[in-house]
Amino acid sequence: MSKNGENVAKSVESLKKWSKEKTGVTVSGQVCDISSPASIEGSVKSIDRSLGAIEVLVNAAAINSDKLLFNSSEDMIKDTIETNLMGTIFMCKTVLKHMIRHKKGSIVNIGSVVGLKGNTGQTIYSASKAGLIGFTKSLAKEVAPIGITVNLIAPGFVRTDMTSNIIKPKPEELIPLQRIGSPEEVAEAVHFLANASYITGEVLLCDGGLHLVL
Repeated sequence: MSKNGENVAKSVESLKKWSKEKTGVTVSGQVCDISSPASIEGSVKSIDRSLGAIEVLVNAAAINSDKLLFNSSEDMIKDTIETNLMGTIFMCKTVLKHMIRHKKGSIVNIGSVVGLKGNTGQTIYSASKAGLIGFTKSLAKEVAPIGITVNLIAPGFVRTDMTSNIIKPKPEELIPLQRIGSPEEVAEAVHFLANASYITGEVLLCDGGLHLVL
């Protein structure tokens, strides 16, 4: 995260401005290296002091570098797994300490349709997202007796900074709903699962029907 700290800070400032203008809600941010348990612990403690106990955790951090497996460097493989899978595991482990204490909470992990279907050139990314599915379902079983829900959203093509260079020129030829999804539509799915107190261990596809044709 140190290499991308400036980008993260800019994202936080943009979110603060947008939230204040659109909703009137105050937003605060933390720069955190999710591959580091110590960094996560520090951020969670800071949030707990300033905002109170975390009731909803959304794990959305991810990186992707489209390459065939034999062209993938060891560093790229490690970075992808550490960010997409291990980061979520470490984050859940830390935040759950607080949720268990209060006997309530909701965790929503952001996976991908390729974690279910696979995709050429995305072997490592697909592996990291498939791992999230198994992790989500297992963790849901562990914490259900405490009243904590754990679910996963599997988006398809969504227009973000990460996907801007890899989305196909004419997605309508591939996606049944004939358009790329928006971050707002994924956010609506997150909001639904975060408040769905009787749903846990679920994988919710939010892909415009892309899984039907892959």
